[in-house]
This record gives sequence, C-alpha cells and structure tokens, in this order.
Amino acid sequence: MFNSLFVVLIVLSFVLYFYFKTKQFRNELPIAKKWYANRALIALGSLLFFFGINQLTLFPSTLTYVISGVLIVIGLLTMVYYYKVAKHYGQFVEEEFHLNQK
Repeated sequence: MFNSLFVVLIVLSFVLYFYFKTKQFRNELPIAKKWYANRALIALGSLLFFFGINQLTLFPSTLTYVISGVLIVIGLLTMVYYYKVAKHYGQFVEEEFHLNQK
C-alpha cells in the first residue's frame, strides 16, 4: 500500500525535475532560468526524500535505516533551502518577463 504511494511520488518528483530542467534550458531570461533551476532542485530533493522513506518501508535493517536517514535529511535540507531561493527569485520573474517583452 505505502510502497505504491511512494513509487508514484518518486515518479512524480522525477517528472517534475525533468519538466523544470527542460523549462530552464528553453528559457532565455536569466532570472527565470535560475528560478526554474531551483524548482528542479526542489523536485530532486523530494525525490531523495521519498526514495529514503520508500526504502524504510521495503527493507527493515540497520544499514537501511542509516542510509535512508541520510537520504531523508539531505532531501529535506535540499527542499527547504531551494524553496527559499526559488521564492526569492520568484519575486522577480514576472517583472523580468514584463521588462523583456518585445
């Protein structure tokens, strides 16, 4: 039950990572590129977080607890940090878009 939920969340995180990376490479505006890059890193952090939790549900051993704990902590720290950075750049994305309209 939980395993299939975490697999869906892992796949969704990967799809969002790929989507934001594609948007980053296709965009020409520098602040928007940084915003999309940070949103992609949020998705990558969530992938690590959900993968770590999924491993805890599948393999209950001491080694798995240690490795999953590291993945969960790194994923959480990545999501929190890049959320703050993306929030900062998000303030300027719409302004940059309006300034660069042709």
